[in-house]
Amino acid sequence: MRENRMNLILLITLLLIAILAISSSAILVKETNAPSAIIATYRLFFTVAILFFPTILYHRKELFSVQKKELIYSILAGLFLALHFITWFESLNYTSIASSVVLVTMQPIFAMIGGVLFFKERYTFIAVIGSTIAVIGGMIIGWGDFRIGGMALWGDILALIGALLATVYWLFGQFVRARLSLLPYALLVYGSSLFALIFYDLFFSYSFFSYQKRDWIVFILIAIIPNILGHTIFNWSMKYISATTVSMLILGEPVGSMILAYILYRERLNITQWIGSFCIFLGIFLYLRYQSGQKLENESF
Repeated sequence: MRENRMNLILLITLLLIAILAISSSAILVKETNAPSAIIATYRLFFTVAILFFPTILYHRKELFSVQKKELIYSILAGLFLALHFITWFESLNYTSIASSVVLVTMQPIFAMIGGVLFFKERYTFIAVIGSTIAVIGGMIIGWGDFRIGGMALWGDILALIGALLATVYWLFGQFVRARLSLLPYALLVYGSSLFALIFYDLFFSYSFFSYQKRDWIVFILIAIIPNILGHTIFNWSMKYISATTVSMLILGEPVGSMILAYILYRERLNITQWIGSFCIFLGIFLYLRYQSGQKLENESF
């Protein structure tokens, strides 16, 4: 029991690191003028470059003996991840960081539906209430842009599509991670996502090399911080928690992004954003306490 509690503390600590890491993503995207697809491409290129040798060194046998179904699902997960990055990064060109991040993290709604349909998951009443409160908190934060309309509305629509695509990615991941180790899964998903993005870039004739030193620094940082320390930790955690729980935890991203946006860009934090943040934290607490809490306490790591 004591060992399980220590492992639970480790899991929570790593998840908090992941939340903080992904909160930097929107900020880093704002620091480069490169096309959205190119940002996503190099985000995954440098991630794959970092993970390739550890995977080959320690998991070569598992990687080359992946079953057909796991391979197909990993490739599909990578495709949806690529589409998620494209739509979300593009949304940042039309709407604010707060609204884009909030809408793209409206994933719990889609994840809960997917969990019921594909994994036969059941949710407690209080967990559903908690999810609803958290989503309402997100809507409160982004309410200003919802009323603006025009190009901001187009950015909001792209971000919402990004939320749906990300949910499908996590649901595929929940299935495959139950069967594959982290590094082989991550390399397959990120690798297939990278190839999809390269074809997308070639189709639209984006340049792969005409970028400034600042852009290359951003490309590397966005691979290390939000991708390896964010997405990859969440992928690791799906051995122990569901895609819906991961989606709920990602709702902490808007708060971190808003704080960073205030520090770096002086984007004002108004009363509605504070209220929305409180709702998000309350909703996450209720969900974790009444849906995932008992499962985590009894989990063998």
